[in-house]
Amino acid sequence: MFLSLSVCCISTRWYKQMGREKVSLLIRGAKVFNTYLKRFREADVAVVNDRFYYIDIMQKTEFEAERTIDAHGQYMIPGLVDIHMHIESSMMTPGAFAQCLAANGVTTIVSEPHEMANVKGMRGIREMIRAGSKAPVDIFYGIPSSVPSTDETLETTGGRIDYEDMKELLAYPEVVCVGEVMNYRGVIQAGSQLEINRFLSYVREKYPFFPVEGHCPKLMDLELAKFLSLGINADHTEHTLEEIRQRMENGMFLEIQQKMLGRELFDYIRDNHLYEHCAFVTDDTMADVLWKKGQLNYVVSEAVTLGFPLEEAVYCATYTPCRRMHLDDRGAIAPGKLADFQLMRRPESFRPERVFKRGREIFPAPQTGEEVETYRFPADFYQSVQVGKVTPEFFRIAVPEHSGEVQVRVIEVEPSGTQTRLKPVTMRVRDGYLDWKDSGCLLAVVLERHGKNETAGFGFLTGSCHTRGTLASTYMHDHHNLMVAGDDVSDMAFAVNRIRKMQGGCLAVYQGEILAELALPVCGLLSDRPVAEIGAGLALVRKAMERLGYRHENPVMSFACLGLPVSPAWKLTNLGLVSVQEGKRKSLIIEKGGNES
Repeated sequence: MFLSLSVCCISTRWYKQMGREKVSLLIRGAKVFNTYLKRFREADVAVVNDRFYYIDIMQKTEFEAERTIDAHGQYMIPGLVDIHMHIESSMMTPGAFAQCLAANGVTTIVSEPHEMANVKGMRGIREMIRAGSKAPVDIFYGIPSSVPSTDETLETTGGRIDYEDMKELLAYPEVVCVGEVMNYRGVIQAGSQLEINRFLSYVREKYPFFPVEGHCPKLMDLELAKFLSLGINADHTEHTLEEIRQRMENGMFLEIQQKMLGRELFDYIRDNHLYEHCAFVTDDTMADVLWKKGQLNYVVSEAVTLGFPLEEAVYCATYTPCRRMHLDDRGAIAPGKLADFQLMRRPESFRPERVFKRGREIFPAPQTGEEVETYRFPADFYQSVQVGKVTPEFFRIAVPEHSGEVQVRVIEVEPSGTQTRLKPVTMRVRDGYLDWKDSGCLLAVVLERHGKNETAGFGFLTGSCHTRGTLASTYMHDHHNLMVAGDDVSDMAFAVNRIRKMQGGCLAVYQGEILAELALPVCGLLSDRPVAEIGAGLALVRKAMERLGYRHENPVMSFACLGLPVSPAWKLTNLGLVSVQEGKRKSLIIEKGGNES
């Protein structure tokens, strides 16, 4: 009897052990975010291979786990998902950028490489995809749909993406959407024959559920309806509340970037129960901000600080962006979803202690003892600044009048955002050349640097830009020609020649001295150095801009967008001054008796 009872007990224990579920990873006791209830609940979470298997809120199931993590006192949320951004804005190569994403809890992004496409066309896109193919996070892509952002009459780019290129990109497994349609006024013109219009018709016919991203600042009423009727159903640009109302009330998905955060917007979303129809994005995160503050986690944390409800913020940074892009295998901690998640002590900070991608820990990065190999781009990507040496005489502006005064169209920089205004300024003429030195304006020149036509557009700046010294950069949205602006033509010539020697980058010069510079030798856009080095270098450039009087919330981005001919209202390209509203070039000098606009 005693022997029989012992055998029975052993047999029971053996069957209990044999009946345990075998899992790859078990996270015990975390406060787990339930996407569908929008609340945190304590649970044990089991992962099998790369997927969530069971979320045990009773915490009574026994598992046989290869690895167990005690997460008591920690919050567990899905990996963040950024569906509208550009890797090139970080000035980092995709591999290095992905390491930063992991450290900030971002496990999936949708990047649109139209910056690289503007320099190298389809080759640039293919190289960006290859460069990020071994990244620790998932990098998907949008099809650059507006390269160039306008057309060859307004700007010159190094590459272009046409209808056939866009069709080819549809076949890439990494491609999940059509990237932002930037020439928003061009596409709504009746009978427009733009390449993007042909492609949008093709997508509507063959891929009716394919997401199409938009870029349409200021569009309202019937013009907005025309834009939406083309199938472009999301927008990420900065807007007034009325513009936001019109977009969301007409079914447009709203992508909220940092500069849009505010109580007025939050109240509108809350009062109208619109959390399902928006997501947080970064659009552009520069290296120094990425280095010091973070990426999407920084935007979401700031939103919470400003009053966006925490649970809704998690929802709009994980689940709604996945639904928008049909990434239905992620964005929630639920059975069958990819095991992309992060653990943190304070969820409102969005600062993770540990980050997992497909069930593998990617932050802190595992110590393998192997050096991470830096991706090497083709040789010509490091020789993209094709401008000749310039002298101070290059910057003289001839005018028809031999002497007297003329009215000049000047770009006035706003203290926030990337929009500008026109300001007519009277300048003297001396010996047939514009004498602008005492006008209170800075001379600005955009030099074509892709080796296409050696053109240069001349203009002037005033407002919240720098007031002294010289700035120069090849990082100029979206054509990425070389822009230089300053108060002294000798410094301007020096700056152009320095960037030519660096083969791309940005710098600040004052009285013949370089105050700060950052080399961007990969297509004049990227550096293959670590984020700390790039971030520190860009921070010094930003400080130098402020020392020279630049009064803007983001001087680097403000300067970079002074050449963007789809961003209101006046911009300068290598072909001259552009009225964005009209989509036309304008002469620098206002004819006597003529209209200043």
